[in-house]
Amino acid sequence: MELFAPKEKIIGIPRALIYYNFFPFWYGFFTNLGIKVVLSSPTTKQTISDGSALVVSETCLPIKVYVGHVVDLVRKGIKNIFVPSIQSIAPKIYNCSKIRGLPDLIRNVVKGDYSIIEATLDKSEEKAGLYEFLAQAVSKFKITNKKLIYKASKAGWVVYNNFKTMIQNGLEYDVALKNAMEGTVVIGAPREKKLVDVVVVAHAYNIYDTKVCMDVFKKLKNLGVNVHNAFELTDEQLQEGVKNLNDQVYWANELEMTGCAGYYLNNKNIDGIITITAFGCGPDSLMIERIVHKSKKFKKPILNLTIDEHTGEAGFVTRIEAFCDMLQRRKLKMQK
Repeated sequence: MELFAPKEKIIGIPRALIYYNFFPFWYGFFTNLGIKVVLSSPTTKQTISDGSALVVSETCLPIKVYVGHVVDLVRKGIKNIFVPSIQSIAPKIYNCSKIRGLPDLIRNVVKGDYSIIEATLDKSEEKAGLYEFLAQAVSKFKITNKKLIYKASKAGWVVYNNFKTMIQNGLEYDVALKNAMEGTVVIGAPREKKLVDVVVVAHAYNIYDTKVCMDVFKKLKNLGVNVHNAFELTDEQLQEGVKNLNDQVYWANELEMTGCAGYYLNNKNIDGIITITAFGCGPDSLMIERIVHKSKKFKKPILNLTIDEHTGEAGFVTRIEAFCDMLQRRKLKMQK
């Protein structure tokens, strides 16, 4: 258990699920208000085991990982843990039921001496927008001044926008996050030209958690291919991708999937697509089915990978190696 100053304002944030999308903003927001942010430790086998032990077996891997991270924060002695309920990110665009109900799930399965900081964001309802959400997030710390909250939100957007700029310019996630938190912006070097360019289509929590995805980016780079993903793209490019598939957005985070796939399938510089989804994820199974069905006209190979806590790394690597080898032979044949 870690030791903290008695009067120090501290908030614990699980390093899982929506952390990978929104943490730069949260960090800038909370620290501007004098609240110390403490993260759970990076995912390990023990994290997954701890989470899996507390939920039913049918629960998807990302939720099991999230529960494990909350357990880690409780063990660290964190008394206030941020577990937001992100209901809707835009009118009639909803999250899956498990993410929407995270506070209730955590409250019922993780026991200990801690409190949940539950803030609800629901842009499909009145008076449940961003600023109401932020006010709920800091009310536990007796921060109610709207001007201070608004000022802190601007600080959050600065960190977030700097982070996004670096990600879109080729920096790795951890490097971009570290620089953004330190208030610096570093532009990555241009990509080295490779024979094959591959896109990984997945939610942020399935590819930036290196334990969950078995460090897929590193494995692909070691195979001599350039790797792309949704987080290099602007919102406008992701919306363009949805249109390329003659589709529409139904789910929160669908731009990471449908938008990413649609944009890169229409890009002549991309040689193949790898999708990574969690076993048992209903929204993802629907999205992947639509992507595969509508992508046939683009004539690009697609490898669909499904992960859970039992996924073996050897089989995972073998499928990736075989796919990349096929893309390289295909590319060489086309160049003759």
